[in-house]
Amino acid sequence: MDMKQFGNKLIIRLEQGEEIVESLKTICQERKIKLGSVSGLGAVDQAVIGLYELDTKQYHSIELKKDMEIACLTGNISRMNEDVYLHLHVTLADKTFQAVGGHLNAAIVSCTAEVIIDIFEGEVERVLDKKTGLNFFKF
Repeated sequence: MDMKQFGNKLIIRLEQGEEIVESLKTICQERKIKLGSVSGLGAVDQAVIGLYELDTKQYHSIELKKDMEIACLTGNISRMNEDVYLHLHVTLADKTFQAVGGHLNAAIVSCTAEVIIDIFEGEVERVLDKKTGLNFFKF
């Protein structure tokens, strides 16, 4: 991985074989980023994406193993239990140009991934919302 910071923007290039979610979490921990937004694109050959089913309060995940373009990676950075909390969504397209999307649990870079973190001052915590079973912003 390589990166450079310009003001409050961190420009990151992830390399082949790197796992996106863990790499971003490590960057946030090392640079003490507590609040921000994430955007990116690139290519992966493995990914686990999920969808939350409100009725059952369960995530359903699918593992994909094929060449895919990251058409859109978006999300935010906050804190929960004094640790980095990444909330990331992704849209992935395969060689037939069919796209799937959902909550990004993990993804392995196949060529490169270019990610921008926009760092905000301050800190926002997350707290479990018992009604939905999701971790909401707590202001």
